[in-house]
Amino acid sequence: MADAPRLGRVLSAMVTPMRADGSVDLDSAQRLATHLVDQGHDGIVVSGTTGESPTTTATEKEELLRAVIAAVGDRAVIVAGAGSNDTAKSVESVQMAEKAGAHAVLAVTPYYNKPPQSGLVAHFLALADASDLPVMVYDIPGRSGIAIARETYLRIAEHDRIVAVKDARGDLWLAGQLMEATGLDWYSGDDAMNLAHFVNGAVGFVGVTSQTCPAIYRRFADAVVEGRWDDARGIHRSLHTIVDAVMYVTQGAIMAKAALAEQGLIGSAATRLPLVEATDEQRGLIRAALATIA
Repeated sequence: MADAPRLGRVLSAMVTPMRADGSVDLDSAQRLATHLVDQGHDGIVVSGTTGESPTTTATEKEELLRAVIAAVGDRAVIVAGAGSNDTAKSVESVQMAEKAGAHAVLAVTPYYNKPPQSGLVAHFLALADASDLPVMVYDIPGRSGIAIARETYLRIAEHDRIVAVKDARGDLWLAGQLMEATGLDWYSGDDAMNLAHFVNGAVGFVGVTSQTCPAIYRRFADAVVEGRWDDARGIHRSLHTIVDAVMYVTQGAIMAKAALAEQGLIGSAATRLPLVEATDEQRGLIRAALATIA
C-alpha cells in the first residue's frame, strides 16, 4: 500500500458547476478543482456522469477539461471522462482529451444498447488504441445495463494502456479474484463501499461525496495506507450521514452540487434537465449532514 498508484489514490468525479442559466461556469470549476487538490486530492475526474456528461456538449467538455488542467494539472492527475455507448464518438473524446493535456481517460461500459462481451472487448481496445493515455475502465452495470465478464477483463487487461478499473459493481468476491488475475489497479466507485474495497485490495477510490469533504477523505486514505485500520473504520463511520445524504436521497450530482453550493465552493447548484436542483427539503438534509462533518 505504500507505493502510490499511477492515477492517484484519492479522486473525485467532480461536478460541472453551472450558472443559474445552465451555462458551464469555468471559474467555479477551477476554484473547486483547486480546493480539492489543496485539501489532498491526488486526482480529479472531469466530465464523468457526476459531471453531467450526458448533457454537456463536446465543446463544453473540452473547455472544462482545459480549464481544470490549467488550474491544477501540474499538481494532480486529471482523468477525462471519455466513454459513451458510441465507440466512434468515444474514440474522438479520447483523442480530444490527449490533445487537451489530460493524464488519463475514464471509459464507462457502453450503456443502453447492451453489446455482447465481444463488443465490449472491441470497444475498450479501440479506446486504448486511440491515444497514448492510460485507461480506467468503469464497470457500473446498474447504470449501463451490462456487466463486464471475467473473460472480458482478462482480455482487455492484456493491453498495456488499460491500467485500472473503477468498480461500482458491488461484488467484492469477484473484485478480489479479478485484481489477482489481471493485475489492474482497482478503485472503489461506490462511496459506501470504499472501506470494503480497501480491505479487499483496492488502491484508491473515485468518489462523489469526497468532493464535499476532501480533507476527511484524505485522512481516511492515509489511515488505510499506514495500516491504521481502527482510525480508517472510525472515519468511514463518521461519513455515514453525508454519504447517505449525497448518494441515497436522489441523484448524486444533484446533492453534491447542493452541498458544494451550501459550502460556497460553487456559485450555483444549477443542473441540466433531466436533472433538477435539490428541493428545499433535500437542501435541509444536506445542511444537517454537513454539520456532522464540520
